[in-house]
Amino acid sequence: MQLRYSFRLYPSASQRTALAKAFGCARVVYNDALRARETARSEGMPFPKTGDLSKQLVTEAKNTPERAWLTEVSSVVLQQSLRDLDTAYRNFFDGLKGKRPRVGAPRFKSRKDTRQSVRFTANARWSITPGQKLRLPKIGDLKVKWSRSLPSAPSTVTVVKDSAGRYFASFVVETGPEEALPEVAPEVGIDLGLGHFVVLSDGTKVDSPRFLRRAEKLLKKAQRALSRKEKGSSNRQKARIKAARAHARVADARREFHHQLSTKLIRENQAVAVEDLAVKGLARTRLAKSVHDAGWSAFVNMLEYKAARYGRTFIQVGRFEPTSQVCSRCGVKDGPKPLHIRVWTCGACGAVLDRDINAAVNVAKAAGLAVSACGAQVRPGLVPAPRSEAGTHPTPQPSTARQAGIAVLQGGEDVKRAGCAGTNPWNDGHHDLPSAEEDPDYPHRR
Repeated sequence: MQLRYSFRLYPSASQRTALAKAFGCARVVYNDALRARETARSEGMPFPKTGDLSKQLVTEAKNTPERAWLTEVSSVVLQQSLRDLDTAYRNFFDGLKGKRPRVGAPRFKSRKDTRQSVRFTANARWSITPGQKLRLPKIGDLKVKWSRSLPSAPSTVTVVKDSAGRYFASFVVETGPEEALPEVAPEVGIDLGLGHFVVLSDGTKVDSPRFLRRAEKLLKKAQRALSRKEKGSSNRQKARIKAARAHARVADARREFHHQLSTKLIRENQAVAVEDLAVKGLARTRLAKSVHDAGWSAFVNMLEYKAARYGRTFIQVGRFEPTSQVCSRCGVKDGPKPLHIRVWTCGACGAVLDRDINAAVNVAKAAGLAVSACGAQVRPGLVPAPRSEAGTHPTPQPSTARQAGIAVLQGGEDVKRAGCAGTNPWNDGHHDLPSAEEDPDYPHRR
């Protein structure tokens, strides 16, 4: 499978200028190609091919005075910009055909976009120097903050500038089955929530960090300062970067939490089951801010690709599975319950169930995992004793009891071996069977 590794870049002033030129040239070629295709569509002309656009908008455009500055950047960057447009169109048409979720039609890029990127393939002859710097054509050797080693030689590198003004190098590498972890016994079901971020079927609960809620005061202050600055001024640009950095810290902390927790769950469990939540629907309710703060979709995506990478099993249960309505002890559906009810008693078996742990156990059961109800930390409720057992027994109770009415076919007729039900005072409707010494037909009965 293909993985993406991202590392922080620290370009110099001249390198930032060169990167800005690369970002601008890639944007211009993308917009020119989009305009050519939209013009052809409006005039009823055939759809221009990528090869024709490359020859017209890159090769020939470099010889014109209007686009002569395209020669200042690597041609691979411009070619990859055309491929990005092809991908955008392909995703758009596949969405219309129902092959993938719908996305909007390609749009023109603006020079005021706060996130910009360019991609270099192997044809650009980029490399990692012996001094552990990233060498890019017509840009130079960039200082990289290596946080880990790459598992294999990368095929492409994408240089990204985010809204906070930070630069990153994103490498695409290929990984094989050699990263599969040794098998382990535990299998776990996961219930996602807001109070507790995850609740496992073994009773473990992980609190929700609520990164956005904790940083809300600082974010409001930064946004308020930004709104007071005059549009187009230098002070507004400084305030925008300050607000973007505050939001970036929140996003980075949430992403780190997701990575650590998902890696821990994948390493410690052979199979992981999670419920498919309707996040888009929940994000339109009064809990929208808390739902976005939790980031369930990103966490589930991490579980899925890490399970495939490390040889684990990932199962997603349908969103219409009544995990919060079914008793994990006896399987009786008790009906929907309001969100404020966190503990409920099953009307059938009398078990007192924790709502979240019970749902996690039901998720595991719906996925077919070997999880028993005892892992749900349920406790039996108080059940009144039968009238016949209200007093103290004069003699000890028997250790085993078998159901009455076991019939054995002998001589063409049913012979009741165990006697009538209810004759044993210790069992209501049950009684003891004779031992092997007392019953000559014990082998046949067995």
